[in-house]
Amino acid sequence: MSVQELTFPLVPRRRLLGLAFGAMHSSRRGTGSDVAGSRPYNTGDDIKAIDWYASARLSSARDLDEFIVREWFAEEAPRVVVVPDRRPAMRMFPDELPWLHKPAALRAVGELIADSTSHARGFVGYLDLANVEHPNEAERGPIFWRAPKSHREHWRLKESHLLWPHWHAPADNLTQALEHLGLVRQSLPAGSFVFVVSDFLVAPSAEAWLAAVEHRWDIVPVVVQDPVWEQSFPAVGSVVVPLADPDTGRVRPVRLRKKEARQRKAAHEERLERLIHEFRVLDLEPIVISSSDPSEILQAFLSWADHRVARRRYGR
Repeated sequence: MSVQELTFPLVPRRRLLGLAFGAMHSSRRGTGSDVAGSRPYNTGDDIKAIDWYASARLSSARDLDEFIVREWFAEEAPRVVVVPDRRPAMRMFPDELPWLHKPAALRAVGELIADSTSHARGFVGYLDLANVEHPNEAERGPIFWRAPKSHREHWRLKESHLLWPHWHAPADNLTQALEHLGLVRQSLPAGSFVFVVSDFLVAPSAEAWLAAVEHRWDIVPVVVQDPVWEQSFPAVGSVVVPLADPDTGRVRPVRLRKKEARQRKAAHEERLERLIHEFRVLDLEPIVISSSDPSEILQAFLSWADHRVARRRYGR
């Protein structure tokens, strides 16, 4: 498969303001490929910008020599930031178990975003709190932040940042991450993509979401949850099953009755529905990931992009 087939288009919610460079369209006129409109020719305009067909029609209608210049939307370099949730509970299922391995899913999501940003000739950044609460005090560190300003960061994200083995972020790490982005917002102009990757079983505070939205970033929650044990719950009545505490990650055997299994199923499905509703109230468009398979993750992102294209086409 080609590189383009392994990436998704970064479809913005609105046209961007920024430096002309990449493959996204801005609200500013300039050199690009998307028509912004037409206007009468002014002295000094590039002759290559003249729309000869429109000029001929207008000249014929007015019986005068009239020239029409076509304007284009400038092309912009998209800026993208990946914000992964590195709470200990995000890695509680080992890779060999038949459940969603969230570190693998997070890595696949991050690599896909990095490759898609590179394909769009944009810049990708990265932020996490993986070492903030490391049990070894000597290993503790501050927030890890890399601004989206270099094409080299694409490879660093894939070959280093996403492979970092530590998962010692505090429970409120996403709230802290969004607050930190507010402090470095000079690196993130309006319209920058912020992909927040988490199971959102511990969600950022409402204040953090609202503050981030006010910066006019294009925030995209990527919800990574096991489809059987977190988005729903299996019918395991009278069977001993290992259950993990979402806060501590500790696993203990539990025998559930059929009624308890049904109650958990209803609670988990309602929790996911409520989470999606809360995102939509904030006018955010989440992407739900239920697998660590790169092809399935790609399909989820392509569906998200198609939905955005449809919304822009019909003005929704």
